[in-house]
Amino acid sequence: MTSFDTSPQLNVWRAVLALAVVFVMLATTGWTAIRDHRGASPLQASLSAWNHGHIDGHALPDADSSPGRLARFFASLTERQRTDLADRYPLAVGNMNGAPVELRYRANHVALEKQRDIELERTHDKRLSSHGQYDAGRRMNRFEDLMQPGRRILAFDPEGSGRVAEVFGDLTTAERVSVVVPGVDTDVLTFQRTVRRYSAPAGMGSALYTAERAIAPATRTAVIAWADYTAPNGLGMEAATALRAEQGAVRLNALVRALPGHSPVALYCHSYGSVLCGVAARRLPARVSDIAVAGSPGMRVEKASQLRTSAQVWATRDADDWIQDVPYLEVGGLGHGADPVSAAFGARVLSADGARGHAGYFEPGTESLRNFAEIGVGAYRAVHCAQQGRQENACQEGLPAAVAA
Repeated sequence: MTSFDTSPQLNVWRAVLALAVVFVMLATTGWTAIRDHRGASPLQASLSAWNHGHIDGHALPDADSSPGRLARFFASLTERQRTDLADRYPLAVGNMNGAPVELRYRANHVALEKQRDIELERTHDKRLSSHGQYDAGRRMNRFEDLMQPGRRILAFDPEGSGRVAEVFGDLTTAERVSVVVPGVDTDVLTFQRTVRRYSAPAGMGSALYTAERAIAPATRTAVIAWADYTAPNGLGMEAATALRAEQGAVRLNALVRALPGHSPVALYCHSYGSVLCGVAARRLPARVSDIAVAGSPGMRVEKASQLRTSAQVWATRDADDWIQDVPYLEVGGLGHGADPVSAAFGARVLSADGARGHAGYFEPGTESLRNFAEIGVGAYRAVHCAQQGRQENACQEGLPAAVAA
């Protein structure tokens, strides 16, 4: 009978070898290209114009001022003055943490209209290739979609592949706020989809908001579909490192700190988005009550306690999700650490019954979506844990006694 060495050291080296194989495979797909932009981007140009601007003879505050200072500035203005600033500096105001959310919606509508007109001209630009004209048409159509009545666009940047965030519900009066943080290949064109609707950020946010309203109709909730960071493009080198997550974590922290009111905030982090949430966790404000990850490749730590957050940490993964086959370790900056659904990690593990594959966690009718909604409204005792033998209800231990129903 052949004997096999199963020592921990050998297992570690096998994992490192597996990760090296993944590294080589990803490297052969090529590094994600970074465009060489000449001149200021539209957002940078708008911010620069703001910083040199005036209103009724008075200089405007620096666009990088704290959200509190900017909020006080806007509160000191008349409605006409606020509207005038949104129309003159739409991208600056539309992405300004501290500006009133309703004003940001208006500013981003103006910015989308301007960018729509630019892309319309590009569709007829003979200097562009047929592919370039086609791409311009796609962007034009997406901007028109985002301009539809009733849509609340909290952030918009047309530069490169584009960034966008959308609100479902009334963010100003919400008693509980949920933020969906998506993963790779997220940009302005993939923000919403007609086919596989609930695999895209807009569909995820819409589904979560609908589920929260169904579970607790008396609770005022709001959901933000937050694709306002530059996500990795495909399963290349950027997806195997934390670079984009570190950059996005700064933006996520700024968003949460600038949200109106003091209501609890729950984060739902899908795929590479969970890497971002793991990096951001220790710097997020205490109002973040929950961090739930789905289909996670890791959170850049070995244990949930190392996230150094007061938020409750939840994790779920469908049995058919291919992400379970990635090497769960980090070596030299490559890989994202331990498996969040493993018992050793220490997260509260949720059931994902009904979900299918890596992108099915927000599909209506799935237990994963229902669990997310229960967390979102504070109904912690109603969540369904993943069955882990006798530890089936372990994910509910130590939860607050008070719940929203």
